[in-house]
Amino acid sequence: MASRLQKGMKSKTSSAMVVTAVAFQDHITRSLLHSNFSLSDPLWRCNRKAPRKQQSGENVEEEEEEMGFQRQERQDEREYVLDPAPSPLTLAQKMGLVASPAERLMEAEWTRVKARSVEQGESAQPCAICREEFRLQPQVLLSCSHVFHKACLQAFERFSGRKRCPVCRREQYETRVIHDAARLFRHQCATRIQACWRGHVARKWYRHVRKTICPKDKRLRRRFFEAKLQELNDSFVRHCHTNMEAFLSDIDRSLSSSRRVFQQLERKSVAEPRENDWDRIQRQVIQRGVLDCPICLTALCSQDLPTEAAQSNRQQRRRTVLLSCSHLFHQLCLEAFESFTADSRPSCPLCRSVYYKKVI
Repeated sequence: MASRLQKGMKSKTSSAMVVTAVAFQDHITRSLLHSNFSLSDPLWRCNRKAPRKQQSGENVEEEEEEMGFQRQERQDEREYVLDPAPSPLTLAQKMGLVASPAERLMEAEWTRVKARSVEQGESAQPCAICREEFRLQPQVLLSCSHVFHKACLQAFERFSGRKRCPVCRREQYETRVIHDAARLFRHQCATRIQACWRGHVARKWYRHVRKTICPKDKRLRRRFFEAKLQELNDSFVRHCHTNMEAFLSDIDRSLSSSRRVFQQLERKSVAEPRENDWDRIQRQVIQRGVLDCPICLTALCSQDLPTEAAQSNRQQRRRTVLLSCSHLFHQLCLEAFESFTADSRPSCPLCRSVYYKKVI
């Protein structure tokens, strides 16, 4: 009886060892050798996908292109997990001989991870690997709430040889494709476009206001009226069909003839002053207190000195000339001025009137 029990115990132990060995062998084969290789396959070959059937015809190709475009548009806006689906548990994992992989995150957990990433501003900052803005490039979110470029993360995993977050060093993370940075970039572009358009409208309105409303500042008001006058002159020149040179020469001839007429009238109306008039004009000069010659800007001889002192002062200084318009000059200065004038009868250098002169 005891021998039979011992034999039964040995058979059970040997069968358990056989099952354990088979479970380990299946786990090693499926996890380490090849992902599609399994001992459960009686033919010991990899599972292959059946090739798709090719369809002929132009209509079929067009439909495929449209479907492809629609699928691409939906895919651009869709968020999905980038990691492949986990393989079924091996016998060793089911028996508890090997640790089972961590369960994949659910949609609610991904929502919390994304909320934490948004709170940290990961999508608004540059990529931690290449230090460049995300813009419209593919973007991935890790289960540790860090965000990277898809190409940058793949290159980092390929060169590092392990799956570890470049920021927090967390291993065995999950990856999810998101589009937060693309939406932020589109929003920024729209904001810039709107700002540029508002600036253009404001500048256009301001230019219109400057052309139509006179400013209060003196300098700006002067420029405003100068611009208006220039516009009027330009419009006059554009609408004038005659020869401008001939037109301007006619204006010059008219002005010169009018000037000659006024000069003749002034000469006819001016009469030579009498002795009493000269005394009155001299008193006006004394009351005004003129001491310098307006031409050379040097001192004149004083008119209110005694007779002997005045005569000695005249001998020492240049002689003074009194004009009928009550202005005083040095005689030499006035003669030099008269010699340079083109008119037959010159006018006063100050008031431009025809004069009679008297040496005092």
